Amino acid sequence: MKHVFLLALLLCSPNDNELSDQETKDGWVLLFNGKDQDGWVDSNAVALKPEMIQDGAINPHGAAGHMVYTKEKYGNFVLACDFKISKGCNSGVFIRTGSMKDPVQTGFEVQVFDSAGKEKVGKHDSGALYDIVAPSKNTMKPAGEWNHMEITANGGKVSIALNGEKIVECDLDQGTEPGKSPDGTKNKFTKALKDFAREGHFGLQDHGQDCWFKNLKVKPLKG
Repeated sequence: MKHVFLLALLLCSPNDNELSDQETKDGWVLLFNGKDQDGWVDSNAVALKPEMIQDGAINPHGAAGHMVYTKEKYGNFVLACDFKISKGCNSGVFIRTGSMKDPVQTGFEVQVFDSAGKEKVGKHDSGALYDIVAPSKNTMKPAGEWNHMEITANGGKVSIALNGEKIVECDLDQGTEPGKSPDGTKNKFTKALKDFAREGHFGLQDHGQDCWFKNLKVKPLKG
């Protein structure tokens, strides 16, 4: 009976860059097919270079404008992905990006950084809502290992889970002043967090090192 259960589990489990039947029923949409650049562009709205697709993953290193984006825009959602970094890597996942030419001031970044093992993590470490909220704990795996991230954005509420643990919760509506986060600390943004667009592109950042993303999928939420 045990072997029958394990076989059934294997048959139901999707391969990389595929959706299970249940995920499809639940409304998940695959963002990357693991084979080509379909659905993705660089900062110039040009299709990705074929060499950026590596072993079933997107590697944004070398992208024009240091970023690759989804062609489509998304508002309220759960975004899931697996990522692996090279040693010393600095990257990020951008959400609700309004302008491909100015992602820093028109969207929000969830930091991807080689911060595994760091005792005290801050607003620029892996899993942070960059420059706004630090992760509550360090759940990042060492360079070379795959991590799983889920980002939920619904209205002004944003939460981040890394490797199965929720590490960030934020209410952007409480960011009522330019340059100031909900907790009163300073940030880099030139307008209040509450005034950012609630819809935009997803982006994967190139900050000079190799970083790989796969199993990119989104579940749109009703606002």
